[in-house]
Amino acid sequence: QVQLVESGGGLVQAGDSLRLSCAASGRTFKRYVGWFRQAPGKEREFIGTIGWDTGNTYYADSVKGRFTISRDNTKNTVYLQVNSLKPADTAKYYCSTAYCAGYGCFDIHRYDDWGQGTQVTVSS
Repeated sequence: QVQLVESGGGLVQAGDSLRLSCAASGRTFKRYVGWFRQAPGKEREFIGTIGWDTGNTYYADSVKGRFTISRDNTKNTVYLQVNSLKPADTAKYYCSTAYCAGYGCFDIHRYDDWGQGTQVTVSS
């Protein structure tokens, strides 16, 4: 089982940027590493995912253009760069990992080994 630790969240102002990190220990990531977020009272939402070996990325339509996922294989870490933050981006951000392919990686049920999350709060 892989242990995942998210970091990099915080309290920021609208328009700011953040880079969130997801570090793996114990074992390496599975085929894909996804980012998700969950706002209070809402379901956990898929943001995007990256192939650990290939670097291929897929994003939800709602975040295209502002969110970028990257990886550093030497550090066993995946990143989520978030630009032009909005109050609506306020949520707890999670990473997870899955064996999946293509658009199957959009399915949250394919993912397990969740981290504890990192809180992002955007003030207006």
